[in-house]
Amino acid sequence: MLPQTSYTLLIGQVSQLFTMVFLIQSVASVLMNTSRHEAVHTALQRINSLWLDGHVEGLEALVDPNIVMVLPGFTGRIQGRQEFLAGFRDFCENVHVHEFTDRDYGIDIFGDTAVISFGYEMVYERSSERYRATGRDLWIFQAQDSGWVAVWRAMLDMQEERV
Repeated sequence: MLPQTSYTLLIGQVSQLFTMVFLIQSVASVLMNTSRHEAVHTALQRINSLWLDGHVEGLEALVDPNIVMVLPGFTGRIQGRQEFLAGFRDFCENVHVHEFTDRDYGIDIFGDTAVISFGYEMVYERSSERYRATGRDLWIFQAQDSGWVAVWRAMLDMQEERV
């Protein structure tokens, strides 16, 4: 049997050890979540960069073959990678984007699913007419072997006006 002072010292050391383990686990969890947030944010930034540069085919690896896009106002939906890319292709072929600003990113991750939304403002020209579009983009990504892949998208609160 340990003397009372040795027992008290041992309990104190075990308590400190548990506290250190808890802190290490907490830091590791934060770092892992930060890394996952950065990875999915990077995937979405890559999508935006590719379509803004007119490289629609580069999006193929970043979207799931069965991706769903809900049209503005929930007036319809597009399903499938080729149909999804056709919408981007049509936009890029018929529009010149003068300005695009994204802001207010929100990212939530639940297991292998990430929900990302951001506000945007865009000035573009189509058929010699300039327009300003604002709204919020909502994307759902899934962690797959190749990385974060978009599986669902909706454009919310979309406003468009001639400028």
